[in-house]
Amino acid sequence: MLSKLEKLLNSMKIFIGTDHAGYVLKEKLMSSLKAQGYEIIDKGAYEYNEGDDYPDFVVPVAREVYKDPNNVKGIILGATGEGEAITANKFPHIRAVAYYGQSKCIVDDEADIIVRSRQHNNTNILSLGARYLTEETMMKAVDLWLNTPFSEGERHIRRLGKIDQIRIND
Repeated sequence: MLSKLEKLLNSMKIFIGTDHAGYVLKEKLMSSLKAQGYEIIDKGAYEYNEGDDYPDFVVPVAREVYKDPNNVKGIILGATGEGEAITANKFPHIRAVAYYGQSKCIVDDEADIIVRSRQHNNTNILSLGARYLTEETMMKAVDLWLNTPFSEGERHIRRLGKIDQIRIND
């Protein structure tokens, strides 16, 4: 029987999008997350097309997360995850992190970067480098990211507030 917290987490709405580079992994990820009880909304690609462009699938995901950045999540996939994260981060209140494999701090043995992205930066979009991740690594990363809470630390809240206040006027 699921606990109240597990039911709440599993009722989370997750928007997912990818270009051709992540299409196969996206389909597998959506099946896995649906089986775990997450509400999954597919923003494309709906079929494999080698000539498609990642902004066409990242923008719809980022737009949905932008509408409710504290209560929904987004997962985007592309060849490296970098261009996809850059695109998503054009939206206010979006905090996308690119991930293409485990990366631990070299100064000490702190947690993987994906954990820190949630704990310290309250990331709301995970951008996966599909050409650098196995299916197993991707599934573990997504599970870790979805189940790591924001620390609510005063300094992290303060810093995120400063980021949210940034406005560029030409």
